[in-house]
Amino acid sequence: MTDFSADAPGPVARAGRARAVLGQLSDMDLRLLRVFKTVVECGGMAAAELELNIGSSTLSRHMKDLEQRLGMTLCRRGRAGFALTPEGHRIYEATLQLLGGVERFLGQVDDVHGRLAGTLDVALFDKTVSNPQSRIPEAIAALHRQAPQLHLRLHVASIQAIERGLMEGRWQVGILPSAPSSGALHGHRLFGERMQLYCAPGHALHGAPHATLDWADLGTHAFAGLGYQSPNMALSHQAGLQRQATGFDQEAIAMLVRSGRYLGFLPDHYARSMQDQGLLQAVAPERFFYLCDFFAVWRNAVVPGRAAQGFIDALVDMHRE
Repeated sequence: MTDFSADAPGPVARAGRARAVLGQLSDMDLRLLRVFKTVVECGGMAAAELELNIGSSTLSRHMKDLEQRLGMTLCRRGRAGFALTPEGHRIYEATLQLLGGVERFLGQVDDVHGRLAGTLDVALFDKTVSNPQSRIPEAIAALHRQAPQLHLRLHVASIQAIERGLMEGRWQVGILPSAPSSGALHGHRLFGERMQLYCAPGHALHGAPHATLDWADLGTHAFAGLGYQSPNMALSHQAGLQRQATGFDQEAIAMLVRSGRYLGFLPDHYARSMQDQGLLQAVAPERFFYLCDFFAVWRNAVVPGRAAQGFIDALVDMHRE
């Protein structure tokens, strides 16, 4: 049996990178890289088989062909499960940039021909669909009416991941709950959101009087906050809240608050149904909240393609109020 332990290099790695035969990229190389990207994003070979609609032997052969072309082991697959090697992580990041460039090129070709076709990648922050101020679904509908042949791909990610993906060209439009932090990105305000402080049954503040509470009082309770630079993190630092649990999306924060051990901010529209069921309680809603603005964001240095511009225009039009 082949040894895939952490200290044992794979068979391709043992052969040495000098044996790599990749001199220039061919159509087949791009196809193999797309297969590799799908395997990584599906978390393994089995799920990728379904996504790509190919058999396990064909998929395994594609992966081996790519590893031979690159002269390195990209991932370890076996009984221990699927895992990228350090080289695989670097190749995956390079693959995202390369395929993003290819998509931009194809988009430019469509622009020259005056077509609204191809693929548009849009990344947005989570839990926006239930916001009554959001008109993103209406903007998507308007884009589809204008470009029914366009393949729209929606991604959900953190603020930093969206900004990085936009600057790397992997995504063409982003929707963020704050103005872009980089001067390389342009932002246009779309709509607002109210972030309310909540507790749950089992917490000391649940059902207790809140009339005399102030921010200093809140600092004596465990707080669940987002683990990346955001309005949530900025306010918690400013108010002296003690972050003792960290979530990386709103669902995670809701889970932590629902435990009854933490306070946490959630979008009021997202938490409303849980509050109606008695699963959450707003803490002094007239005082403990903050507002944030959502922005459509795109790269400054790159003129948006026709599809991206069409979606930006639809977002602006739908949120004009």
